[in-house]
Amino acid sequence: MEARVVELEVKTAFQDDLLETLNEIVTRQEQQIDLLQKQFKALYQQMQSQGQGGGNDGNPRHEIPPHY
Repeated sequence: MEARVVELEVKTAFQDDLLETLNEIVTRQEQQIDLLQKQFKALYQQMQSQGQGGGNDGNPRHEIPPHY
């Protein structure tokens, strides 16, 4: 009986450690997702501003080569 209690305590300790580790991973992933969303939004806004004020439609064929 004593061995079973010890085994359950060990399993509980491992599960607590695993839960804490997974929680840290989820927190880091949430921060990474937030950063990626901000970067995506900035790139999207940059593309929108280039499309409206740049004078071309974003097609490389319509751009003047640098040697002209």
